[in-house]
Amino acid sequence: MRIRLLLALLLLPLFAYAQERYNVSGRIVNENGEAVEYVQVGIPKLGIGTVSSADGHFEIKVPKERLEFHHVSYQIGYYTVTGHQDDVVIVLKENELPPAVVIGGKSREKYLIRAGTRFPGAAGSFDRTDGVVKGIEVGSVANTRKPFLIKDIQFTVLESSIPGCVASVNIYRIEGKPEEFINILHKPIYVNIALSNEKKQYIVHPDDNILLEPGRYYISFELVDCDMDAVRKYQQTPESERDPGAFHLLMALYFKSSYQRNSALGEFIHIPFNIGLVVKGLEFQ
Repeated sequence: MRIRLLLALLLLPLFAYAQERYNVSGRIVNENGEAVEYVQVGIPKLGIGTVSSADGHFEIKVPKERLEFHHVSYQIGYYTVTGHQDDVVIVLKENELPPAVVIGGKSREKYLIRAGTRFPGAAGSFDRTDGVVKGIEVGSVANTRKPFLIKDIQFTVLESSIPGCVASVNIYRIEGKPEEFINILHKPIYVNIALSNEKKQYIVHPDDNILLEPGRYYISFELVDCDMDAVRKYQQTPESERDPGAFHLLMALYFKSSYQRNSALGEFIHIPFNIGLVVKGLEFQ
């Protein structure tokens, strides 16, 4: 995945780098003044993005453009950048939840996504040379011909040395040409990834009913948090003294086309492999 990251950076619009950037930082809260965790912050058209902290704080360097703030439980927020600002407060309004889904009729247990054939000896690494990993996202594509209720989502981590690592599972409906990725979740799904030098399987059971209507979907794994104090310490360490095994999260690669993006709110890029997500549930007849 590191190779894809470098390629993605090369593909970003050159004018995004030519423009002067300004440091903008602040806090994201809801209408009750409570912090909103892990909000995607950035400028989608420029491929610039980051993820706020668990307590709603964010910091980003951007040109004089309009920042967007995305979270599955809230309406999109906006802030127009006019220069350096370090005390911005963004208030997000909650989304109105749709009516409860009533599911009936005959159903059968089924795998919506299987891992597929493993790429021999290959592993994808969620890391960057500066140790900052938040916002990297990769997953698998599924096609449904009948309504499908997701019961659990499984993935395997081969090794993790990212302290304080938190991932989110995201589900998008893919529509149109060019393809548009529309997030269908109403509540976030978070997973704490433990430090481990051994293979570990994770099984996620969504709290809410997630019913997929017939169509094409992208189910992804995204890194949304890590110990930023550890990141800053790593960045301050001379490159010759850095631990090459730090800030790695390794996952096996499988032969099956998918998508990836390398920063929050960045562009989804087609890739010829995935990380072996498994999705099980009930298909309704």
